[in-house]
Amino acid sequence: MSDLRNDVGFLLTRASGLVVRATNAALSDLGLRVRQYSVLALADDSGEGIAQRDLAEELGLDPSQVVALVDELAAAGLVERRPSPTDRRPRLVVATPQGTQVRRRAASSAEGGVQRQMGDLSGEEQATLRGLLQRVVGGSVGRCRAGGELTE
Repeated sequence: MSDLRNDVGFLLTRASGLVVRATNAALSDLGLRVRQYSVLALADDSGEGIAQRDLAEELGLDPSQVVALVDELAAAGLVERRPSPTDRRPRLVVATPQGTQVRRRAASSAEGGVQRQMGDLSGEEQATLRGLLQRVVGGSVGRCRAGGELTE
């Protein structure tokens, strides 16, 4: 029988689940979950907006999941869809002023959730873990520019 405690895939999945649960709990007072917060953060960071297909790519989600997340955030008044200034086809997701305020509060809450799970690691260990995970992900996080274009 294999030892799951040494299986990288199992450990990453387990760690992710623990961090997501802790972060969801931390975000619950704001009526958000991790995926909604992620969409809100990307929309807020994009300035001019980000296309839903680029959100799906960035988050590694099916486009239909992103549509549902954007619909939930739009119903809460946190994001809105706007036409792209450069292409008539896509609608860009943009944080509303209320969304930007909620995102700021949510960022602090989300970090608290992560810290509850990673609190046994020193600051240096946490930085090392983040750096290693960024390398594993291969730079796919944070590649979207304003207007929804992916950068390489």
